[in-house]
Amino acid sequence: MDSSIRRLYEDLRTVRVVVVHPPGEDRDTLVEQLRRIGCQLSLVWPFPSVPPVEADVILFHVAQELQGNSAWCSTEADATLVALADYESPTTLKLLLNTHAHGVLTKPLRSSGVLNTLALARSARTFQMVQQNKIRKLEDTIKGRRQIEKAIRMLMEHEQMGESQAYEHMRSRATALRMTVAEVAGMVVDARETLEKLGLNDNGRGQPRA
Repeated sequence: MDSSIRRLYEDLRTVRVVVVHPPGEDRDTLVEQLRRIGCQLSLVWPFPSVPPVEADVILFHVAQELQGNSAWCSTEADATLVALADYESPTTLKLLLNTHAHGVLTKPLRSSGVLNTLALARSARTFQMVQQNKIRKLEDTIKGRRQIEKAIRMLMEHEQMGESQAYEHMRSRATALRMTVAEVAGMVVDARETLEKLGLNDNGRGQPRA
């Protein structure tokens, strides 16, 4: 067996899988295949208002008549989501799109396809997390730069510093305080905005405004 396939099976055997589906032939078929794969399995029904916690993968029933389906979303659940759809229709498709599920199995459920869907869904979830982390870091970087630019303008206006001098001042303080320049910039902005809210003047001497 190829080493990557072996790792896949080993990974799936440690996965905590929750099946949210009413009792019946479809659930029995799914449960039998999941146990054959070796997943750590638990069953939940009726349909809960929020995704089960402490689950790596959640396979959940999606149906037009079932309330609460669209309340689940992969960007909010701390698990891989695999939807179990009754049949193809515009309404069901809308429900599926609302969940942003990482994978889907269409009924009647069969043992074939479960392993492939699990593997691809887990991979999609990992990719999603990587992309979200990259986006979060970019947003933090942009926010930090804007904060630095704002702090530089404040120091130039209220402390009569030049642009380079203002930045170097924050950089030296950041080094001394073991902080980032963006964090020091945030302190500058917060301090200046606090003084302004208190009605103090802009020259830093603590005199009330006229």
